[in-house]
Amino acid sequence: MKQNSNELTFKEGVQACIPTLLGYIGIGIAAGAVGKASNLSVIEVTLLAVIIYAGAAQFIVTGLMIIATPISAVIFTVFLVNSRHFLMSMATAPAFRRFSLFNNIGIGSLLTDETFAVAMSAIANKVPVNPAWMHGLNLTAYITWILACLVGALIGEWLPNPALFGLDYALVAMFIGLLYLQLSGDKSKSIKNRIIAMLTVTIMLVLLMRLVSSEMAILISTFAGCFMGVAMERKA
Repeated sequence: MKQNSNELTFKEGVQACIPTLLGYIGIGIAAGAVGKASNLSVIEVTLLAVIIYAGAAQFIVTGLMIIATPISAVIFTVFLVNSRHFLMSMATAPAFRRFSLFNNIGIGSLLTDETFAVAMSAIANKVPVNPAWMHGLNLTAYITWILACLVGALIGEWLPNPALFGLDYALVAMFIGLLYLQLSGDKSKSIKNRIIAMLTVTIMLVLLMRLVSSEMAILISTFAGCFMGVAMERKA
């Protein structure tokens, strides 16, 4: 029950998540199918969704496992890819500072790109967000993702080659969509800075692919792009 007219509820958090569920379902089914095609069992695919809970990381894990990548490299790559969650948690933390540590750990642990965007939009619009609302938002996304990956893995039983249906492109399509959302309606100076950062990654990747392994080239190029982005933003 609401304690006052301004306090949001768990149910309202669930409702706030509904517009983003199509993305979770599409990418989750693709991740499940690709995981199954990578010789993972249905249980293993589902556990990846439960424990890792990150689309990009799950695609990366299955891809690296196929080429027998050392476990240390897999862990480091997943950590690097998901390190942005530190920044997202720090960005949302001030809005929940007055709540308990237990609530804050729960909120930060299940934060995703989509729920972060919904939460930050609410915060920017001065909506009085609280843990109940945030748990409703996060848990709806979490459960939907797990079920979508499970369905994808079950479909993968009869779909040995997801590439024939373009499912291996799902992650690329997702990031193109996220990139568009980041650039659309943004300030021209910020767009310029991001384009410079992306060009830095591209140029570094092309050059390094001739000198080091593809994995190291991607990692070094990513760091270079992040450094350039931070430098440009501070300069602005």
